Amino acid sequence: MSQPVILRGAQAPIEPLVGKTIAVLGYGNQGRAHALNLRDSGLRVVVGGRAGSQKVELASREGFEAMELSEAARLADLAIIALPDQAQPTAWAKWIEDALPTGAVVGFVHGFAIRFGFITPRADLGVVLVAPKGPGATVRARYEEGLGIPALFAVERENAAGCARAMAIAWGAGIGCARSGLIEASFAAEAESDLFGEQAVLCGGLMALVHESFALLVEAGYSPEVAYIECCHEVKQVADLMYARGPEGMRRAISDTAEFGAFVAENALVDEHLRAKLRALLTDVRSGAFAERFMRDHDAGHPEFRAWRKASSGHPIEAASATVRGLMPWLRDA
Repeated sequence: MSQPVILRGAQAPIEPLVGKTIAVLGYGNQGRAHALNLRDSGLRVVVGGRAGSQKVELASREGFEAMELSEAARLADLAIIALPDQAQPTAWAKWIEDALPTGAVVGFVHGFAIRFGFITPRADLGVVLVAPKGPGATVRARYEEGLGIPALFAVERENAAGCARAMAIAWGAGIGCARSGLIEASFAAEAESDLFGEQAVLCGGLMALVHESFALLVEAGYSPEVAYIECCHEVKQVADLMYARGPEGMRRAISDTAEFGAFVAENALVDEHLRAKLRALLTDVRSGAFAERFMRDHDAGHPEFRAWRKASSGHPIEAASATVRGLMPWLRDA
């Protein structure tokens, strides 16, 4: 496998966006961070959203020219689609696509809508991706510290002027991610790996281990509070070590007892049954089946999503969580 292209610092010039208008369409988790960072980098940014929305009002209070989606799109040399995945197809069809100038560049912060065919942009538009590998709050905080977090970037299609790739790289520089590194990928690689990672490890797999281990300890007679501390609360301490030092560095930072036990558990848990389940998750993502189910549930009013949320909110771990977190009032500000 060839090494990916990684651009940093002067390899990612911001000049292709100087004098251009960037329309950030959506002012939520990622959109607000991108808009603020790009503006602070000296670029012209306007913000678009649904008429009368609180997000548009917030953007206006924070000093942006804030307007409806179609108005912002009409001004765009680069239009950044920062709306939720499930809202993008409708917003694109109703307000965005027809308003975009001929030959403009449209950018996505997640490859979902393009990879799985929910949006097919006009033939004249450049189509690019800049996906920071962290939440918007982190993108903003690192920028303000003079730092940045890595981001994936991709070019699905050049525009007629041949400036789409240059604009994508400049966008990554403008939000501070080139301070760390812009890693070239594809829409498919970003979308598929992101969904799989969320499901297999970060949100799904981790939560499954937490829930099942908590339940087992309570069943064995340990108090819910003790079970919560051991199976959920302390996750952050180890995750922070792994985040900062990598797996090997984490192992060096924990006790020999914990490290020995980690090897015991990994050897016990990882078998062909687990590998088969992980393969099935990846197949579900890559085939588009997960994306179709997600959008179908959204279109139907989220019946499955709402049922899962309700069941999860009623899990016994939530009561233990409230008790333990109540012992640490500083967590209310986290």
